Order: sequence, then structure tokens, then C-alpha cells
Amino acid sequence: MARYTKEDVLRLIEENNVRFVSLQFTDILGTIKSVAIPARQVEKALDGQLLFDGSSIEGFVRIEESDMLLRADPNTFAILPWKPKEKGLTARLICDVLNPDGTPFAGCPRGTLKRVISEAAELGYVMNAGVEAEFFLFQRDEDGSATTRTHDQGSYFDLSPIDRGEEARRDMVIALEEMGFEVEASHHEVAPGQHEIDFKYADALTTADNLVTFRLVVRTIAMNHGLHATFMPKPIHGIPGSGMHTHQSLFRNGENAFYDPQRPYQLSEVAMQYMAGLLEHAPAVTAICNPLVNSYKRLVPGYEAPVYIAWSERNRSPLVRVPVRRGIGTRLEFRSPDPSCNPYLALAVMLKAGLDGIKRKLEPPPPVNCNIYSMSNKEREELGVKSLPGSLKEALEALKADPVIQEALGEHIFRRFVDAKEIEWETYRTQVHRWELDQYLVRF
Repeated sequence: MARYTKEDVLRLIEENNVRFVSLQFTDILGTIKSVAIPARQVEKALDGQLLFDGSSIEGFVRIEESDMLLRADPNTFAILPWKPKEKGLTARLICDVLNPDGTPFAGCPRGTLKRVISEAAELGYVMNAGVEAEFFLFQRDEDGSATTRTHDQGSYFDLSPIDRGEEARRDMVIALEEMGFEVEASHHEVAPGQHEIDFKYADALTTADNLVTFRLVVRTIAMNHGLHATFMPKPIHGIPGSGMHTHQSLFRNGENAFYDPQRPYQLSEVAMQYMAGLLEHAPAVTAICNPLVNSYKRLVPGYEAPVYIAWSERNRSPLVRVPVRRGIGTRLEFRSPDPSCNPYLALAVMLKAGLDGIKRKLEPPPPVNCNIYSMSNKEREELGVKSLPGSLKEALEALKADPVIQEALGEHIFRRFVDAKEIEWETYRTQVHRWELDQYLVRF
């Protein structure tokens, strides 16, 4: 996306008759928050002088310490293309959250990612990342409420008239491009009503900002078409869920540090060490990258989602896949994340895991190039292939046992994330669900 200075933003606001600016940030759970200000107030936001009440934001601060500051990042300036233009345009800026004294707030997810990016920079690395965020488009009922009725019966790469979401998806692409995205592809996914729009990779912070914007655009345009867009990982039993495969690489001095044509697989020592870190910390990383009770309905065998902690060049059943491209495009694809995650925290913990592998010079196990789903438990045990956590509860226990991933999050976010998710798990565990009634009400 375009790079702007403070002066650029002020000029663009005036040239485009922007009347309002939406200041956006996320809470710890990844929910986007926004406060709209008149355009004449934007200089305060760019200077980090805009106060807001942090006590009402999930996981931020207690009520007795509620004042927080927003500092808008001028690089994130974009005009919202779906807002009415008659009375002036609306733009948006993504913000960092600061303490009242102007220091970074420990509970700001964007600041958390920036901190881990700085750690990588100290080692001489820049992280590039690209995501494949899948989503469903569902019909709304007569009252406008979301349903799980699909609007089409399309499948992978189908086109209309089978894929009736094509028009909505086309408008999403147009809106994204108007906001500065370089969209590389858009298509129908495997399940009915499931879609994917791919945009170009970028540095980790830009990718996280882009994903927050992407989810907002998809939901907004879907609503304009009378549809409901959801990034829920597994909204319907028996069909594939939505993933967010995350491609990642490290660059040093403008060169891809993962590429070495003289080594096995043409993967550098740094790439192998980074991969080993991802694999070692995968159970704890899962709590952040798959943060919902529902996330673990997707991470089951049979629906292309990874379940086993292994890597391969040749198949998609392991957790980490190495795409065939080499040279500047050499990268690792981490296949477990889903699009309900907070992108800032997800990229932070993945990067931290990889950096830990580099620092400790870890070595990954040999690749597993056959279909792990078809193996017996004994065969997997002989290969040393372990499984990802099978529930949010298991993932939280792994997170609580992993000091490296806790360090990535920082004490503030770690504690509040775990508290919130343990409440979520306990609420789920103690509910009586429709499946239980169907199974037991008449029989017992």
C-alpha cells in the first residue's frame, strides 16, 4: 500500500474533500474498533494526542486507568470507497494505542507485532508475509439476521451461474483495489458459499493492517449485497472450514534469507531453523492462530486442514508446506491459522517462534512426504509426528507452558487473552448443545 507522511495525509484530505476520518484499531481478540472524527481534527490523531476511554475495550485497562491515546499511522491512509460522496468522503487511518504519557501501550496488538518485528531487525531480518483468508457468504433472513444458508452450490474455481457470489466478490475486489490493495486472484473455494481473495504479500505489519482492512471490506460489501460474510472457521458441519494459510519468509539486505541453491531442498540454514521453531512452538502458537472454540471443529482430518506437526514439500497434510518456487519467492506456508485470529498477534507469535529456532539453531525433523491422514497411529508415532491441540482448552494449556510465545505477547496480553479464552471455554463446556438433545433427550 502507498507510503504517506503526515503532510501527505493532510494534503490528500484537502484535495479529496474528506469530511470524516475513521480511526481504527483492534482489541486483543482482534475485533476492529473505530472512532470517527471530523477531518479538521486529524492532525491531533497523527500527533498521538487523541484521548479515548480504554476501559470499555476488551482486555485493555481497568476503569480507574481508562485514559488512552491514539496515534494514527499515516502509512495506512485510505479513502473508504463505499461511503456516500455527496457530503464529503470518509477516510480511515489505523492507529497505535499509547499510554497517557505517550509510551507504547502493552495491550496494543499492533504494538506487540512491531516489538517482535524490531527483534527480527536486531538480527538483520525483515519478515514478509502473505495470507490466504477464506470466508463464507450466507443469505440473510427476512429480518436481516445472518443464516447459514448458502447462496450458491459452487465448488472450487466455479463461475456463475453456479457461483452467485461472483458479483459480490467482484465488488469486494474493486473496493480493495480502490483502497490500494494489489489483488492477485479471487475465486470460489471448495465448499458451497466459500470464497477466497488473495492480495500481494508485504512486510508483516502491512500484511496485518491489510488483513484487518480486508475483513472490514468483505463484510461491508457483502452487507451491501444483502449477504452475510463470516470468517468463522467452521460454520457448517461436514464441509471444509475457512483457513488462513500464512506464507512467510525472512529477507536480509534485500535478499531472501530462506534461499540457498547449494543446500538440500534449496532451503538455507536460516529457513530450516525458522521452520524448526515454528514446529516446536506450534501447540502454543495454535492458541493465538486458532482462537475460538469453533476453530478446533476445522482442525480435524478429512477436510484439508492440518492436524499433524510435520513439514513437507510435496503434500498439504502437514502443518508446514514448502511451495515449489525458489529464489526470491522461497517461503514457508504455515497452514493451521484461521481468519478469526487477531492478525497482529498471529504474525507476532509465528515470527517469534521462527526467530527462536534461528537463535537456538534448531533442526527440523525429516520431511514427511506421504499423506499423514492415511497413516496409522503407530506409523505416526514411529515417525515422531505429533498432533496439534484438539481443543481450545488444550491449546491454552500449551500456551501457558511456553515462555517464548508468552514473551512474544507480553505479560499484559498473555494474561488477558488467557482469561478471556478460559471463560469462553468454560461457557462452551457447560452449555447444553443441540447435538446432545438430538442424541439423548428421547433415548434416556
